[in-house]
Amino acid sequence: MIRTRLYRNGVLENENFPLDDVSDYVADETTTVWVDFTEPTTDDLAALEDELGLHHLAVEDAVHDYQRPKLDRYSSHLFLAAYAVSLDMNTGSLETTEIKAFITKRALVTVHKADFDMSRIVDHWDHEPDLAACGVPFLLWGLLDTIVDGHFESVQQLDAEIEGLEDALFDATSSRNPEVQRRSFELRKSLVTLRRVVLPMREVVNTLLRRDVIASHPTIQPYLQDVYDHVLRATEWTESLRDLVTTILETNISLQGNRMNLIMKKVTSWAAIIAVPTAITGFYGQNVPYPGFSASSGFWVSTILIVVGSIALYATFKRNDWL
Repeated sequence: MIRTRLYRNGVLENENFPLDDVSDYVADETTTVWVDFTEPTTDDLAALEDELGLHHLAVEDAVHDYQRPKLDRYSSHLFLAAYAVSLDMNTGSLETTEIKAFITKRALVTVHKADFDMSRIVDHWDHEPDLAACGVPFLLWGLLDTIVDGHFESVQQLDAEIEGLEDALFDATSSRNPEVQRRSFELRKSLVTLRRVVLPMREVVNTLLRRDVIASHPTIQPYLQDVYDHVLRATEWTESLRDLVTTILETNISLQGNRMNLIMKKVTSWAAIIAVPTAITGFYGQNVPYPGFSASSGFWVSTILIVVGSIALYATFKRNDWL
């Protein structure tokens, strides 16, 4: 599926025009063109490659998945690869969608999968019509701002999830549930994925802040600087949350060890108490004469020893917090 837009002097003039008209429009210095491809093939991009003079290596990267977030510079255009993210609150897993873009002087071409909702970026552009006169830098800023806002929102959601995990960690009932450990591993995995997506964006946005690139415009520079600030905050936040999740995992293991030691301490204490009557009854069970043998006094003496010894051990263990 292909979607197109034409801006002339900062005003939206036409939409969904044929792809063959792109080269005619970009020849006019007053126009800005946006072309959006959903899951294209190499053949789909071949026509655009001729229309805009795109480098064949960039076209190959646009078709193949799992590119690293980056901004490649070619003689006539830039190639951007980035990832939009969303957090599944039920499972704690992070879902990523790859977005690529060709950036020329008067055209922006975006490429993405069908599961990405491009309308969010279009709405972002429509909410800032005063900046449309900046041309391609305006379109690129709207794209990056939407993507980075999604990164920042996911970090906030992960932070809230980890706070809930901290509360459950010291809960007397939840801490014994393996769900705490499973959730910790899932959130840690999501943070690793988010870090892999967010960290390279610093270099991407920082490159766009340079005034010698195609997508540079004085009016858009402060807006890109704001995006860069959000990227830095998301990166630092992600790093701190990774450390926090690691601490939670280690603390959970320590708590499990402490609970096991407490259980072993109680079991050992009760075993010591039970050993007293066992020893006494074993002694009086000898098949040899002894004081109280075959007499009621022997029974009462052994009973008193069992009761007194057991009570004394129980009181001692209770005073030392072993029971």
